[in-house]
Amino acid sequence: MRIRIEGHTLPGRNPGSHRDVQVGIQVRREPAEVVPADVEDAAWEVEVTESYGSDARDFHGPAVQGKHGERFIYLTWLEGPHATMFRRAKLMLADAPEGESVIARVNLTDESGLPRCARLRPPAVEWAVG
Repeated sequence: MRIRIEGHTLPGRNPGSHRDVQVGIQVRREPAEVVPADVEDAAWEVEVTESYGSDARDFHGPAVQGKHGERFIYLTWLEGPHATMFRRAKLMLADAPEGESVIARVNLTDESGLPRCARLRPPAVEWAVG
């Protein structure tokens, strides 16, 4: 399955006390496809392999994190000249619809104007078959 993550409403480069903020997906242990947090929109495409067992649908791939039954993709927030990770958001794969191609539309700014973090739930994320 191909997952297209479409980020909108980014918090800007200097939200709250954070400076020079960027966001990307996490591949294995490293941030990848990092973009400045003041762009209008950001998008990432991730290849994910699905498998079906007796207990649940499962997901695998370089950007897939977590244990069986709780797999997710991290959106990683970085700041400063050394791009230090300070916050992450989890895009839960069990919430994704089945299909060859799916889209996750993510509002990347929380109610306080800061980079969105923790487990993403509607209305912060909207899933669709693409």
